[in-house]
Amino acid sequence: MKSTRAIRIITSLSVGVVVLASASWFGLGQVSGKIARISVFSGLEDRPEKTSKALNYLLVGSDTREGLTKQEMKDLRVGSTKTAAGGRSDTMLLVHISKGRDKAYVVSLPRDSLVTIPAHLSTDGKSQIPDRQNKLNAAFAFGGAPLLIQTIEGETNLKIDHYIEVSFAGFAGIVNALGGIDVCTKVDIDDPKSHLVLAAGTHTLNGIEALKYVRTRDFDGRGDIGRMQRQQQFMSSVLKKATSSGVLLNPIKLVNFMNAAISTIKLDENLNEGDLLELAKQMRGLSSGNVRTLTVPLSNANGNVPGIGSVVIWDQTLSADLWTRIRDDAALVDLVTPSPSASATTSAKPEIVDKFKTRTAAENPCGEIK
Repeated sequence: MKSTRAIRIITSLSVGVVVLASASWFGLGQVSGKIARISVFSGLEDRPEKTSKALNYLLVGSDTREGLTKQEMKDLRVGSTKTAAGGRSDTMLLVHISKGRDKAYVVSLPRDSLVTIPAHLSTDGKSQIPDRQNKLNAAFAFGGAPLLIQTIEGETNLKIDHYIEVSFAGFAGIVNALGGIDVCTKVDIDDPKSHLVLAAGTHTLNGIEALKYVRTRDFDGRGDIGRMQRQQQFMSSVLKKATSSGVLLNPIKLVNFMNAAISTIKLDENLNEGDLLELAKQMRGLSSGNVRTLTVPLSNANGNVPGIGSVVIWDQTLSADLWTRIRDDAALVDLVTPSPSASATTSAKPEIVDKFKTRTAAENPCGEIK
């Protein structure tokens, strides 16, 4: 499912909100040369039309080991770049920034989502593979960022404007640059695969510990669904820390954060200096309270398809409604007026119905974390 999704991409959200929002303070000319570029849009055709001036970012966390030290790989209990060649998209987030640049929605896309992957060349480039159903993260494995974008656009009818990719090393570096991130767990965690051991309560995690936290999935029997929720909570904590005055008003912390972020992410070929500067100016008023996280609505979190295996199946009605609202830059909550049959003492005030079960960046399972 969502797998390590918010994991490094969490980080990307901070990059999008904070790095871009503060880049103009230091001068984009000073940092833009350090940004790694990746071509993702040049070969795409028949893409969805835009219906608003809102922006859609696809944030991908790749599990490539590049950039990790031998000690970090040992601490994470993961193989080397040689034993885990290439990269897989463990984390996928669609970040929608409103046309007014004052609100944002962060939608988790489970990696095991059942989707139709468009026709594409085989990985060796010798044969044409017809379109077929598979898991969403298979699109990244088969055709990298371009095929992943093409698949998501086909499933959502949303045009992806920009792409950000973050690695294991990038995620750990950004967490460390922020001085660690506070998390709260209501239960003890002892995961045999991620090797994370935490007692119930609040903890400040460094980069490697944070990677373990957002990757853990085998301690409570909830698998990727539980991991996805923990990743969303972690992303909220990252966003709060990155946009706090303790970072934004501390030149040393801010420079360290920016250097860590800029040096370990990859951006699409169309995101230029002018775009970054304009977005930075526009997003200075974006607060964590105006960022809402949610998961694409599901009809079956434990589906199974012969030849594919365990999959996550989207709720066709709710997900279609969600993508339409995002495409039109509409609100995700509705105002509902109480029915006339309600008690006479009932106020006529409309109530807010959050049909997509979104969360604000300020919400935390154990209450407010300072």
